Amino acid sequence: MSDLHVVTLCTGNAARSVMAGAILREHVPGLKVTTSGTHVIEGMPMSWRTRDAIASLGLPIPDHRSRQATVQELDSADLVIALAREHVAWMRRTHPKAAPRTATLKRLARDLPDDGTPLGDRLAAMQLADVQLESTEDVLDPAGGDLDVFLECAQEIAGLLHAVIPRM
Repeated sequence: MSDLHVVTLCTGNAARSVMAGAILREHVPGLKVTTSGTHVIEGMPMSWRTRDAIASLGLPIPDHRSRQATVQELDSADLVIALAREHVAWMRRTHPKAAPRTATLKRLARDLPDDGTPLGDRLAAMQLADVQLESTEDVLDPAGGDLDVFLECAQEIAGLLHAVIPRM
């Protein structure tokens, strides 16, 4: 697994993708993880709510500045974990080459097979570039919410990732 590159993708690269990246880095040693967003103001620090939500999971706080997803990182990623349907739709529109390796976290937690074949083959079998996106696939954006909303979001992401990690 250590040679895999995973991108976590949300809108502003300020909350959901940062939380997911922190969880992956801690629980999958050697995994190359990059976090990015679809509509980012470059270089912004994470909010105190995001920081506190990551800390609530007992994870180290990453040294983070927001960044827009790049063609290079998306083309090199083995897997792009999107936090909502809008991020998958954005990938299909703007980076179709990476769309077959892009899925929402909830879809991966529900559907990623664990049959021992290489991850790339399992993702290809899921036909992710063409799959119909479902309203239940979004991890809701905590932006604008109080700390409890961020804590709940971090817990949801952690639970979903703990279902996906053993199958990566």
